Amino acid sequence: MTETPNYDGKFDAIVVGAGLAGSAAALSMAKRGLSPLVIERGTSPGTKNVFGGVLYTPTIRELVDLDDAPLERYVAEKRFSMLSEADETALSLRPGEWHDEPHNDSFTVLRGEFDEWFAERAVDAGATLLTETTVTGLLRENGRIVGVGTDRPDGRIRAPYVVLAEGGNSLVTERADLKERESRDHVAVAVKEVLEFPAREGVIEDRFRLTDDAGAAYNYFGEGAVGEAFGGGFLYTNDDTVSVGVAYRLSDAAASGQRPEETLNRFKSHPAVAPLVRDARTVEYSAKTIPEGGIESVPDLVHDGAVLVGDTAGLVLNNGVHLEGTNMAVESGVHAGAAIATAARQGRTDAAALSGYPSALSRSFVVENLERYAWLQEAAVADRELLFAELPRAVADAGAEYFRMDRDSKERHADRARERLLDAVGGYTGAAKLAARYRKVIA
Repeated sequence: MTETPNYDGKFDAIVVGAGLAGSAAALSMAKRGLSPLVIERGTSPGTKNVFGGVLYTPTIRELVDLDDAPLERYVAEKRFSMLSEADETALSLRPGEWHDEPHNDSFTVLRGEFDEWFAERAVDAGATLLTETTVTGLLRENGRIVGVGTDRPDGRIRAPYVVLAEGGNSLVTERADLKERESRDHVAVAVKEVLEFPAREGVIEDRFRLTDDAGAAYNYFGEGAVGEAFGGGFLYTNDDTVSVGVAYRLSDAAASGQRPEETLNRFKSHPAVAPLVRDARTVEYSAKTIPEGGIESVPDLVHDGAVLVGDTAGLVLNNGVHLEGTNMAVESGVHAGAAIATAARQGRTDAAALSGYPSALSRSFVVENLERYAWLQEAAVADRELLFAELPRAVADAGAEYFRMDRDSKERHADRARERLLDAVGGYTGAAKLAARYRKVIA
């Protein structure tokens, strides 16, 4: 396609991006009687979208029937590992209830398949999807956003509302001065490979102790995961592949010259990870940026004629324990679509008429969770040497000492293990301060 059909003024709203947030917004509007146009730069939805691998589905399940959705595996195990250069200390969670539907609403997916399916549900509801089209800018009249420009000949398209769902790399939104460019300290660079095992069937089930459709989500931090950078690694099981990757702050990558592909290769060769990906071959490689500024970096969500959703709005929670963004993207899209439908009934396009979107979002889990953990990123950065280097080493050393088999007594081994841990955190006083500083993670 080299020309754009005459879509100018034919739609109630334009959605920029057919990712989770964009399709959710389109679905939300279509279910309320509006006719949205979704513009996607890829050949199909999902071809340009990258994420670790776990989709959280509580809101999606309320929007659509997931029975025929292209879900890979449900997450039956969460594993958190501290890695030194050669050691691993891990905590594994396998609640029995996660095997029962709806499986804690946590599934691994491949975005190229799921996003296309999700966008099709929006089309079924009344949306129109235009692919292989790049939005190059926003159209304004008298200060109000009235549509978009595209890379197609005569590709200017007008509509009363524009939903900006272009993801973390939100160039259109930034060029339109609807948000400031994030500093490198608030952006992570992530690289991911999808690996397959050609040797034999059942290798994923055997290596990860899985049965049927059960899957696993492994998260790693420490110098064994991303070296001296602030970030971590991940490994998720799909149906017959695994997704493995690393994510760390862009400022660390720039300062140290730590190349993402080299960091990923070192992570895959760690003694705790290498056996899990042994003999696998890469079938897909991708990279992206992740907004990690938290609630303080969320821009104004509504403007005259436009709203921001998903990663474009910085709605990502990454505190090392909770790694979430897909559920926030969908939730924001739903509330944005509802607010646009309300404004359309009133015949208004001003920001005040769209204020129901940020109001609804502020009452949802999205803003509540971002506010709850607003302090954590700053604290973790301040303690990065302890959390990502000293503590993983100390825990590994203490564990080895505690279970050491020789002719010393168990009491002496326990004493030496305790001394190793206390030395790392600054004695009993340091341990108390550390516990107080991070108590809100679980309290």
